Formats: sequence, C-alpha cells, structure tokens
Amino acid sequence: MEKQLSENWLNLLKSEIESDYFKQLKGFLEEEYQTKTIYPPYHQLFNAFNLEPQDIRVVILGQDPYHGEGQAHGYSFSVPEGIKIPKSLQNIYKELNSDLNTNQPNHGNLEHWVEQGVFLLNAALSVEEAKPLSHQNKGWLEFTDKVISIVSENCENVIFMLWGKFAQSKSALIDENKHLILTAPHPSPLSAYRGFFGCGHFSKANAYLEQNQKKPILW
Repeated sequence: MEKQLSENWLNLLKSEIESDYFKQLKGFLEEEYQTKTIYPPYHQLFNAFNLEPQDIRVVILGQDPYHGEGQAHGYSFSVPEGIKIPKSLQNIYKELNSDLNTNQPNHGNLEHWVEQGVFLLNAALSVEEAKPLSHQNKGWLEFTDKVISIVSENCENVIFMLWGKFAQSKSALIDENKHLILTAPHPSPLSAYRGFFGCGHFSKANAYLEQNQKKPILW
C-alpha cells in the first residue's frame, strides 16, 4: 500500500507506516478490497500524495471519499471527468464564480488544482460502497492527522481551507503563526447557505499567496 507514496512522503511518514495501527489498517483494507466494493480503486488510495510535500500551497480537507460508483479517485471533493458533478462541488463552483468570476467547468476533475499545489486530502482515504464513514475509525484519522501535522511543521505559508465542523476540528494540528486557516460551513446543500456562499476563500487564498511571494492559484 505504501508503495504508492513517494520517497519524500515515505521519509516523513516512516514512523506511521511502521506503527501497529497502520499495519492493522493495511490488513483490514486487503480483506475489504477482496470481499467488498471499496472506493477509490486500490491503486488510487494515495493519489492526493502525488503532490510532493514541498509543493503544497493550499490544503482542502474533506472527511470521506465519495461512496458511489466511479466517483472517488483519491482527491477530496473531486470526481473523474464523465462523472456527474456532486452537489458539494457544484456549490464550490458557484462560490468560485461569485468570488473570482470564474466559468464553471463541465466536469468535476480537480487535478488541475493539484498540479498547482492544492492538496486535496480526505481524512479517511477509503470507504465501502453506499456506506459513508464506514472506514473512518480504522486508522485513517490517526494517519491523516499526522499528515496535517507534517504539512504544518515542514511547509511555510500554506492556506488550510477547513469547511464544516469536522474539518475545523483539525485546526489544533496547524501552526497559525506559520499558516493561514480559513473556516466556513461545509459546501453541502444542507449547509452552504449558512456561510459557505460568500466566504471568499479563493480570493483570500490568492491574496495570501501573493503577499508571500507565491503564484496565485488559477482556480
């Protein structure tokens, strides 16, 4: 499983990968993938980590992969081209349009963000089909908490977009003296109208990047 990680990530996560909980997680996933329908596909579990730690400029934290067929591909909020755009992502696009006057894409693949340094991390990296949060308490949260701490410790001037109470609970892992934390309600249809719309996170992120002599993101 960890063979999907680059040498840089492996070095930073060595203690986690060698831990008992991660070994138990590996064993659990091997059985789950053999006996059930699990998303994303096994070879895409660590797609978010295709972005090297030193290249991270923005972190957008999700809770759980999409649990419908063909949706999850290892990046929070993103779906492959050809898959219907989920409602939360539709709302992200609406806020982007309002904030930066962008044109809404006709697909939900956010890999063009990743290529610019946006780390699309889910707190749990796998899920059983049609069973949201089914893998949340199997070791993933401990692993991704460490990932967030590593980014905070090893990177400078990163923007953390924390949408919803779950994501905001991770703020304690982030050094606010080094980074910018932006919080808002989750972009889901249930909560987007409570303050996600109008949050201006995308323009605020670009302003912060420019203040720190970094290129803005072409959202």
